[in-house]
Amino acid sequence: MKFFLDSANLDEIKAAADMGLLDGVTTNPTLFSKEKGDWREVAQAICKECPGPVSLEVVGTTAEAMLAEARDLISFGPNVVVKIPMILEGLKAVRQLKSAGVAVNVTLVFQPLQALMAAKAGATYVSPFVGRIDAIGGDGMGMVEEVLSIFRNYDLDTQVLVASVRSPLHVVRAALLGADVVTVPFAVLKDLAKHPLTESGLETFLKDWGKVVKG
Repeated sequence: MKFFLDSANLDEIKAAADMGLLDGVTTNPTLFSKEKGDWREVAQAICKECPGPVSLEVVGTTAEAMLAEARDLISFGPNVVVKIPMILEGLKAVRQLKSAGVAVNVTLVFQPLQALMAAKAGATYVSPFVGRIDAIGGDGMGMVEEVLSIFRNYDLDTQVLVASVRSPLHVVRAALLGADVVTVPFAVLKDLAKHPLTESGLETFLKDWGKVVKG
């Protein structure tokens, strides 16, 4: 399973790369709003820093507006994936971008039929938002399981990118289900490595080694 970092922060992106856990980056307008400086310069820097796909999102709500933004975004680097919202106008844009050879990530997917429609339109990735579904009493990972089953039934090559990840449990379940990609905030990425027995074990080893070196 590929690990993408859900961030527009260059320090976080560099840190994830140093750990060998940066297969790609996903961004959105909210993430860019938290960063200082011109968003275009930040986006271009991310594209240079990240060796894998970088999802940059359009904000238009018509196919024409989305396509115009997409033409601008892909100039930022050869690894740009254009992020398109799961609306009917978005599907029109996805189809045209697919025909032009542009990679697309369809975002704001909340039910399996939306994912199927996006795949049929030509999406490279679909992004089910599991945390937001859980937050309203639904089963986000259950929805991911349904999407994966549908895609396997029809041998669709669109990749399932698990998004809106809130905890390591989401990542574990995504891996068990066979999701193609999971995109995680930096805080969750760090939590993946934590376990109280690891921490207590290390503390014990260091304490015992102190006895060894003291002779």
